[in-house]
Amino acid sequence: MSTYIVVIIACIIVVAIVLILSLVTISKGYAYKHEIDPLPDEWETTEGKHEEDSTDKRGE
Repeated sequence: MSTYIVVIIACIIVVAIVLILSLVTISKGYAYKHEIDPLPDEWETTEGKHEEDSTDKRGE
């Protein structure tokens, strides 16, 4: 009977450790500041190049 208690306690400890590590990992993921590259049009204007045509080129 005492063997079962030791196994159950060990399982609870392992589950608690996995849960804590999962929560820490998720917390670090949400704290990470994600950055994206600028759009090509924005990239050209930030480098000092002038746009040749400022109209919308999506085929209106």
